[in-house]
Amino acid sequence: MSKENSFQEGDHIVYPTHGVGLIKGIEEAEISGMSLKLFVIEFAHEKMTLRVPVAKAKRSGMRPLSSPKIMKSALETLKGRARVKRTMWSRRAQEYEAKINSGDPVSIAEVVRDLHRAADQPDQSYSERQIYEAARDRLVRELAAIEAIDHEAANERLEKLLVA
Repeated sequence: MSKENSFQEGDHIVYPTHGVGLIKGIEEAEISGMSLKLFVIEFAHEKMTLRVPVAKAKRSGMRPLSSPKIMKSALETLKGRARVKRTMWSRRAQEYEAKINSGDPVSIAEVVRDLHRAADQPDQSYSERQIYEAARDRLVRELAAIEAIDHEAANERLEKLLVA
């Protein structure tokens, strides 16, 4: 396995803008007259297949699943107090989207923590809810893949931490 190709068929990976995917294979394709090796990545939850050039995988931000230590740190983040800046929602929304698309579990956990609403708190706007759901889903999928548990079990685990 070369240094640039540290992923193989059957590996779960995280692609920053799409979350957890599974490498279904590596194929050769001719694009614009050039022969390229491509990772074929399936994102079952989005019903999507993505082809990423092997040579550009690292630069695209594609990474292996987080270590259990990093995930533990992300889960600890959920227990903290929400830190909501007093800036315009549009500005915060951009920052939250950037954190989600970074693919970093700790940053994603910060978004979940900051946008989580307890039963006795006021309702969220539609866009707040969308961003919260996206961040939570991203975190749940990586947790499920790391711990080899199903989506529901990972979701329940997250919920317990948020309510605690």
